[in-house]
Amino acid sequence: MSPPFRAEHLGSLLRPDALLAKRLSISKNECDPSELDPVQTASIQFIVQTQLKLGFRCITDGEYPRHMFWGTFFPNLNGMTEIYDPPIEIFRAYAPDVAAFIENVQIPGESVVCTGKIEHTGESTYVGQVKCLQGMLPEERWGEIKLTVAAPNWYHLRYMEGKAYPKDVYANDKEYFADIAKAYQVELDILYKAGLRNVQFDDPNLAYFCSEKMLKGWEEDKTNVASADEMFDAYIQLYNDCISKAPADMHFGVHLCRGNFVGSRHFSEGSYDRIAIKLFQNLNVQTYYLEYDTPRAGGFEPLAYLPKNKNVILGVVTSKFPKLEDKEEMKKRVYEAAEIIAKGNGERKEDALKRMGVSPQCGFASHEVGNLIDMDGMESKLRLVREIADEIWPGEA
Repeated sequence: MSPPFRAEHLGSLLRPDALLAKRLSISKNECDPSELDPVQTASIQFIVQTQLKLGFRCITDGEYPRHMFWGTFFPNLNGMTEIYDPPIEIFRAYAPDVAAFIENVQIPGESVVCTGKIEHTGESTYVGQVKCLQGMLPEERWGEIKLTVAAPNWYHLRYMEGKAYPKDVYANDKEYFADIAKAYQVELDILYKAGLRNVQFDDPNLAYFCSEKMLKGWEEDKTNVASADEMFDAYIQLYNDCISKAPADMHFGVHLCRGNFVGSRHFSEGSYDRIAIKLFQNLNVQTYYLEYDTPRAGGFEPLAYLPKNKNVILGVVTSKFPKLEDKEEMKKRVYEAAEIIAKGNGERKEDALKRMGVSPQCGFASHEVGNLIDMDGMESKLRLVREIADEIWPGEA
């Protein structure tokens, strides 16, 4: 079967206690790092079987090999350097995640900056995760494996103008973005040749352009060369360049949320209205995985701009807290969204539903610590997603 599916999840899943404990022991030098691999592999096997048991077609490794959802793509590029305890002055204080850290009298403990010309090394840090999953699934299901990857703008938006890269390396954003795109093209080629067909970009940054608070900060920041609208356009073009050389049978989706940090914390608010036309009509992905579990994401009205050749997965079930949503109410919300999509395209609601699915609004553990929900609660949420999908689209994956 080809993605997307009626019942989806967004990639990250709660880590078992044994895996978290082993990682902690290694960080304290209490055991040899070689002890991690068997525990991690067993944990991934467990979560793969959990997904299969719950009836999901899209299968991930729960992002268990990662500390944070974005993984290690950027620090492993030539020209990108991981830095620790970075100076607060390099960050946009009004970027929602940065602002949240500052409110807590914190700064990001680590980040990645460009220090030289960016180039892919030819070695993928993601491909091992794909091969691990392939070893746990029959070959006929390899096309359903979903890999979540870092957004190409991830280490750009957070930085003040002139701080994302040295001016003696790149004269402007256009040059910088061109090499970022080339690096993604190499990565996607490696992944495709390894058998991956399902890619999900995780991008809170795009949703931050829905935040009036961030937009106000952007406008007041006179160091910015581009307006917020111009930067959003540049990010859309960056995405399109990144995926421009991928084969037609490689499925791309983008997940937008407003933050999903330790303690189930979100970072921003704002409806999709402001970005909907550009997001849905200019970005060359097939599927949008959208946060829709609370009023902070706004209503479904922007979905009227979703073209007939694109899909949307509605994140109507929250991954942040254990209380279960009312299934009938969630079904009503899906039908409401379908009516809006249908009206926007001059089609029947039944036709709109063919391009839709449901999911949690975000992952359950974007940070390895995880959200304020336990393993049983997570399974209940995923089971609810599957039940909603089964009742709206009976007999479909």
